[in-house]
Amino acid sequence: MQQSIRRTLVPVALGSMIVLTSALALARNDGFAKSTTLAVYGDAPYGTTPTDTSELDATPAFVDAINADPDVELVVHVGDIHSGKQYCTLAYNRAVHELWSQFEDPLIYTPGDNEWTDCHKKAEGGGAYNAATGLIDYVLDTSGAPVDYASGNPVANLELIRSIFFPQPGLTLGAKRAVLSQHFLYDRSHRTDANYVENVMWDQSGVLFVTLNVPGGSNNDQDVWYGATTETVAQTQERDERTGADLRWLEFAFGAAKFLRAKGLVIVMQADMWDPEKGVAHQAGYEPFVSSVAQNTKAFGRPVLMLNGDSHVYLSDNPLSAADPLNHMHPGYDVPNFHRIVVHGSTLPLEWLRLTVDPRANSATAENAFGPFSWERVIE
Repeated sequence: MQQSIRRTLVPVALGSMIVLTSALALARNDGFAKSTTLAVYGDAPYGTTPTDTSELDATPAFVDAINADPDVELVVHVGDIHSGKQYCTLAYNRAVHELWSQFEDPLIYTPGDNEWTDCHKKAEGGGAYNAATGLIDYVLDTSGAPVDYASGNPVANLELIRSIFFPQPGLTLGAKRAVLSQHFLYDRSHRTDANYVENVMWDQSGVLFVTLNVPGGSNNDQDVWYGATTETVAQTQERDERTGADLRWLEFAFGAAKFLRAKGLVIVMQADMWDPEKGVAHQAGYEPFVSSVAQNTKAFGRPVLMLNGDSHVYLSDNPLSAADPLNHMHPGYDVPNFHRIVVHGSTLPLEWLRLTVDPRANSATAENAFGPFSWERVIE
């Protein structure tokens, strides 16, 4: 299977032929007709201060518990490997990577805001704009050196995340498994799309999964880097290029799912695009994603499940339903074949979601079931 997939991983224009060849490779998954159990978690390990390692210290036992579950075949992390009160450092990222190397199943990870987009913030060790000087006052250690990698520069920290967690595009962490990566499947008219090694897709039990690098908070939209008065060219360019790449990858995923006649589609991202904490205006940067998900889900006509973290508290809902109390965050949509799960995170004891995909199931929407999906919370 791995060789058949790799033969399709060539940098060609997205179009009917690439959809066909990629979809055929995906369809060769040996487990197409059987059910699969995944362990999904995120917003962990968190700390309440830069020196708080309680969740990091609890992670080895957490990994062992998932490894000991005979049903789990795949692990998914929905982003945020530390809290907004911890520094963005090379050593910490490597420590998490080392812990994840102990997973005996393949691990798929999509980055969160805390490990790159928000590294500029003072609370994370970046810095703060000084209106009097027009310069950034960086957070420094006792020797006078910046505490954050690259002084908290978000673009540099995303590249750091890629170098550590995505050293081989198209291969998972933990146990190695081939997946389709946007690094190889990109539109030649948008060559920077090839940078998004973290955007992947794969088939699991007749359901197509796709990850998107959509960071929580505001899609790098409302939080100006270092609290400056205006966005830099670098911030605008980062957001625009990534948003375009994400949207094209999402369209490609829906096209592949249609061709495969997949039983459903799962979208994995970090951002809670319906988080009301900072109000509607702060979430406006997510509107292109919400619109694309809504339109494509309706056209697909089969169950679409979204998994995200970001807001930390478990939630099972459909914010694309006009009747949902969160629909006002992005109003005007009513999509019955959509469901969303916010994966609980940030607290001890560590928790994961046991997600079962059964291509033979077609459950009515309930608190713990939807189409071919069913799930339960597991607290270790």
